[in-house]
Amino acid sequence: MQLCLRQLCCVPFFSDLCMVHSDTISAGGHIWRISFYPSGYREVENKSYEHLCMVLELLSKTSTIVKAIFEVLLPEKDWQPAVIAVKKTYHFGASCFIWVPHKLSRGTGLVQKYVKDGQIKFLCNIRVSHSSSTSIPVPPSDISKHLGRLLDTADGKDVSFTIDGETFHAHRAVLAARSPVFKAELHGSMAEATIASITLHDITPSTFKAMLHFMYTDALPGEVELGDSPVDMFERLLIAADRYALDRLKLLCAKKLWDNVSVDTVATTLACAEMYSCLELKHKCIGFFAVEENFKKAVLTEGFVRLVQQFPSIIDELRDRAGT
Repeated sequence: MQLCLRQLCCVPFFSDLCMVHSDTISAGGHIWRISFYPSGYREVENKSYEHLCMVLELLSKTSTIVKAIFEVLLPEKDWQPAVIAVKKTYHFGASCFIWVPHKLSRGTGLVQKYVKDGQIKFLCNIRVSHSSSTSIPVPPSDISKHLGRLLDTADGKDVSFTIDGETFHAHRAVLAARSPVFKAELHGSMAEATIASITLHDITPSTFKAMLHFMYTDALPGEVELGDSPVDMFERLLIAADRYALDRLKLLCAKKLWDNVSVDTVATTLACAEMYSCLELKHKCIGFFAVEENFKKAVLTEGFVRLVQQFPSIIDELRDRAGT
C-alpha cells in the first residue's frame, strides 16, 4: 500500500541563501521536510555551482525501515506537472533521518523555461510504501462458503418445507437469523414453531431453492439455477424476498430487473415494483417512461394495458414525471 502526498514548492533560483526549507510535511504516518539548495549541497558536492539540489529529510524517528519514493516534477503551463526531474526510491534507516540529495542541472535550458521572476516551482511527490511483511495477512471472509456447504449437507437440519411435492431441508437458526418472518414462524407462537415439516404455497420449488441459496450464501444463484428465463426468476425472487423481508435480496433482484428493462418489459416491471413496494425500481421505471420515445413504444404493449388496469393512479405519476 502506498500513501502519497503532493507538495508544491516555490523557491528562489538566484539566491545567496545556502538552503531553503519547506514546512514540515506529514505523509505515510511520518514527518518529512523538503530542502532546496540553490548552490548545491556542499557536503556532497564540495561547493559545486553546476547543480542545484532538492533534498528529502525524514524528521520523525522510526523503529523500522521506511521505504519512500521521492519524485520531483517541473510544472509546465498552468502549473500542470509534465517533466519529471527526479524519481527515485529510498530506504530510510531506523531511528534516524537520512538526507537524500537530488542534483538538477543549472543549465540555461532550465533557466529559460522554468525560472520566472527569479523563482522556480517544483512539484514534489512523496509516496510511502507500507510493506505487507510488517503486518499479519488476514484472508478474506469465507463464511458464505462454509454456510453454503452447510446447506448441501444434512448435518443439523431440523426443519423441512414441502412445495408441490418437493422437500427442502434447512436449519431453523439460519432462517430465523436471516429473515424476521421466518423468525416469527419458526421461533414464535405460530403453529409452524412446533412442527418439523411445513407446506408452502404461492411459491415455486425453484424459487424457494434460489431463496435458500441466498439465505445461506448472501449471493444470487448461478446461471444454471436461474433457468431459461432469468428475468422471470428475478421477478419471482423479488416477490419471495418481499414476503420474507429479505431486503438485500429484493434490491439485488430489482437491480437485475432494471438491467434487463426495455420498452417491451418496463410496464410489467413497473407493475411488479408497485405491487411489492420496491420504490427504487419504481422510480427507475417511471424515469424510463419519462423519455418520450420510450413512452410512445411502451404504451403499445400488453404490459402497459395491464399496468393501467391494475394501478390506474400510475398514469398521474407518469404525467407528473413527464412534466418535470
